[in-house]
Amino acid sequence: MPLGTMVALGLWFLVAGLAGTGAAVESWPAIGVSNGGPWGPWAWQEMCPQGTYATGFSLKVEPYQGQAKDDTALNGLRLHCARGSHGGKSEAKTVESQSNVWGHWTNPLWCPPGGYLTGFSLRVERVRRGLSDYMGATNIRFACSDGKVLEGPGLPWGEYGAWSPSCLKGLCGIQTKQEAIRGVLVDDSALNDIRFLCCTQ
Repeated sequence: MPLGTMVALGLWFLVAGLAGTGAAVESWPAIGVSNGGPWGPWAWQEMCPQGTYATGFSLKVEPYQGQAKDDTALNGLRLHCARGSHGGKSEAKTVESQSNVWGHWTNPLWCPPGGYLTGFSLRVERVRRGLSDYMGATNIRFACSDGKVLEGPGLPWGEYGAWSPSCLKGLCGIQTKQEAIRGVLVDDSALNDIRFLCCTQ
């Protein structure tokens, strides 16, 4: 096994061990969708700094690798949290739950000034078994408080499911469901599911 892969595996298991089960915090209402992928445990939650809420997001995406190669599509998601009603892109704080090792971060997408993220829909590939290459989650789209829809620059495979419920006061936290790195010659799917915590004030 290449040294780089061994190091990545070691870091993954260390972080996953520290993460625990990522149980939900009861005081923060969560929203999710019903079509998330089945693999991997829920990781830890990350919350926007107090007094801020998510006005934008960015994705960690592995490009299509071609036939006979392993694809993972979405590997992570960041919320960009700002204070007040002016967007505050330059001062936004970034939060993310567990991300996987493949792909690169995209440029942020933002709600219009004064807007914030309220709900989402997840694109997920249908589960494949055996020797098939299963990607898990492949893209996401968000609804903004003014009705605008932002679609991420993910991959086109899979189908979008139903929209989540809405967080009337916006999204203030994130939690991801990640399949751990499985090793050489075994299918990896990375991000399988995601949920968000609603702002309470």
